[in-house]
This record gives sequence, structure tokens and C-alpha cells, in this order.
Amino acid sequence: MSATKFLAGFIVGGAIGAIAGILLAPKSGEETRKLIADTTKDVMNRADATVKEIQSKADDVVSDMQRKGDEIRDKLQNLLNQQKPAAVEE
Repeated sequence: MSATKFLAGFIVGGAIGAIAGILLAPKSGEETRKLIADTTKDVMNRADATVKEIQSKADDVVSDMQRKGDEIRDKLQNLLNQQKPAAVEE
């Protein structure tokens, strides 16, 4: 199971549980609607923050991989350049 699917399931499950708890609580309709609206906003804000954090981490990983790829390319290029004069001498 991928981390993204797990995270999505966790968020959806939490939202469903929160809404079920609100709907089953003995409160007036107006209080319940306000509580649902507040809970929905809170869940959306948390989900948005989590998505931004995951995207930031993914961007960091991609940048690191690009940097390492550039380093490997430079090392290979240096090795090839060192081999050229040896091939000419033979």
C-alpha cells in the first residue's frame, strides 16, 4: 500500500468518524451544522497542510537526485576525458 493511499484513507476515515460523532451527539440542528462546518474546515486545512508537506519533501528528493545525477555525470565525463589522452598515446 502506498503512503499516499494510506494517508488519504486515514484522512477520509477521520472525517467520517468525526461527522458520525457529531451527528449522533445530542445537540440542536443549528449547533450540529456549525460543528460540522467547523470540523470540515479543520479537516480540509489539515489535509492541505499534509499535501503541502508531502510535496515539499518530494521536491527535496527530486532536487537531491538531480544533484547526485549531475555529480555522477561530471565524474564520468572526467573519467572519459582522462581516457582520451591515453588512447591517443597508444
